[in-house]
Amino acid sequence: MPDNISNTEHNEYDASQIQVLEGLEAVRKRPGMYIGSTSSSGLHHLVYEIVDNAIDEALAGYCSRIEVVIEPGDSVRVTDDGRGIPVDIQEQTGKPALEVVYTVLHAGGKFGGGGYKVSGGLHGVGASVVNALSDWLEVRVFKNGKIYEMKFSRGAITESMKVVGECDPEAHGTQVRFHPDPDMFDETEYHYEVLFKRMREQAFLNAGLAITMADERPGKERREMLCYEGGIREFVAELNRHKTPVHQEIIYMQGARDTSVCELALQWNDGFDERIESFANNILTPEGGMHETGFRTALTRVINAYGRSRKLLKEDETLSGEDCREGLTAVISVKLENPQFEGQTKAKLGNSEIRTMVDNVVSDRLAQFLEENPGSARQILDKAMTASRAREAARKARDSVRRKTGLESGQMPDKLQDCNERDPSLCEIYIVEGDSAAGSAIQGRDSRFQAILAMWGKMLNVEKARVDKIYGNDKLYPLIVALGAGIGSEFNLEKLRYHKIIIMADADVDGSHIRTLLLTFFFRYMRPLIEHGYVYSAVPPLYKLSRGKQQRVAYSDAERDAISAELRGDKTDAAVNISRFKGLGEMDPHELWETTMDPEKRTLRRITLDDAQRADDVFSVLMGEEVEPRRAWIETNAQYVVNLDI
Repeated sequence: MPDNISNTEHNEYDASQIQVLEGLEAVRKRPGMYIGSTSSSGLHHLVYEIVDNAIDEALAGYCSRIEVVIEPGDSVRVTDDGRGIPVDIQEQTGKPALEVVYTVLHAGGKFGGGGYKVSGGLHGVGASVVNALSDWLEVRVFKNGKIYEMKFSRGAITESMKVVGECDPEAHGTQVRFHPDPDMFDETEYHYEVLFKRMREQAFLNAGLAITMADERPGKERREMLCYEGGIREFVAELNRHKTPVHQEIIYMQGARDTSVCELALQWNDGFDERIESFANNILTPEGGMHETGFRTALTRVINAYGRSRKLLKEDETLSGEDCREGLTAVISVKLENPQFEGQTKAKLGNSEIRTMVDNVVSDRLAQFLEENPGSARQILDKAMTASRAREAARKARDSVRRKTGLESGQMPDKLQDCNERDPSLCEIYIVEGDSAAGSAIQGRDSRFQAILAMWGKMLNVEKARVDKIYGNDKLYPLIVALGAGIGSEFNLEKLRYHKIIIMADADVDGSHIRTLLLTFFFRYMRPLIEHGYVYSAVPPLYKLSRGKQQRVAYSDAERDAISAELRGDKTDAAVNISRFKGLGEMDPHELWETTMDPEKRTLRRITLDDAQRADDVFSVLMGEEVEPRRAWIETNAQYVVNLDI
């Protein structure tokens, strides 16, 4: 027996150590397996599961109205006018179907029993998972002229199903009220905007379905009704609302094969980024899948074929998929009987037959649109050809800069003071504006793992520039070289040289502008940095306070006042000298280290990307060419400004 294995009583592994989780215990034991996480995203996922059941009734043709309400105390009420959850006895269990749906995992009408041909729910766990993770849940079913009610707590039945009243014989539907269990979630406060975004998506994807979203919490009251007869056409128009279209018509395509259907809407704008939103049975598939693959392949093939047929492209000239999709906004929605999602969170669609169906629909319908609309077709092709020329110019600019800087030999920018450590997971780089601040940072840093890159002046606003302009930019290119991972389609996270990228700018308007320009660059050309949590913003102090030999710093007005009172102590008339830091360059090396760079004492804000669509909108509005949307945004949000430096 190997020396490191002990056959003592304490290490024995026998049947007594095997646990069998009964009922919904598994959900409460490992909630992340069912809702992704117990953070804010998991909290909101509870609502999505209940709403998805109502949406499935709409897909089946039995539901026309859904109401979602955040109630006082952060409970949620979801009401639909679907058929109502069955209340008769379920043969296998001998229990009411309503009870089975809410207390048994993998129980529902979506396993081929004829209840649903198309549904977003796959595993029959949605309702029971919400029940398991709620400290209370109540269901009311309106059916057969009666109101049936059942109550639960943390998955257990507290009141069996009973008739609590009568309703109109023609009335039908389900109402679910629940409150998330605070023992299971990091927070239990619902965010209206997060739920509103999801409900609006569902309204776009189900043309004519009326969804009401409301907040009844005191001080937060609002109610909005969402209904879009134009369906995903209006979705594309909404996504492009801050863009200038290349062609006015929104291209709409639809097709069917066996029991599957697909619809697509697309429009090109004069921007440089593509935006493809794909859905399968109304479920967002952020990682794409076969429906996106079929779309991309067909789109590239059709545009190239049209260009050659009109002699606008040479026989040996081919536009890449990236060229064809520059500035494209598209919504892809497929509905199928047996979707194959990856995981309960359904991030990617795996049905190979859907790729063929979407490919065929796009091949036929897009080719037809281009033939029938030569003006729009030429604008779309010109857009792709311009992108192709810019891509070639970017390659030449990149190669030219590489030769000039000796990048192939591993030479780093002059403005970079690198660290000694070579393990990226242990390295961090401070991006510092101005030579004086960089000088203090270089002297104050821990050179073992902290690198300093000095920037100077205002950098390029990449929201208004193509990639070929970036490679030749004397402010941004040193940053690209220092990080080592490339940009755009060439970006490779595995080559990243630092796993903490810290923007250290002054705590004033100019500093905020520099941070915004850098974040715009990261978002547009190095988005995985943000998605993987590698980008941070340093938080330098605003004030220095001193009394005698005592010196302290404060990061806010409130902290300034508290520290001032503390330094005075009982002597309320004692003088405390308070000075405002004008910039990082004003701080000597040891001050900068102690307040902003020492891992033991500093404060860093991690830049996260909870909502890519909203982030895209904000960058487009604030950093784009269009003035009116920016003016409207400023007028709307001016009331929230605090501590604005004049």
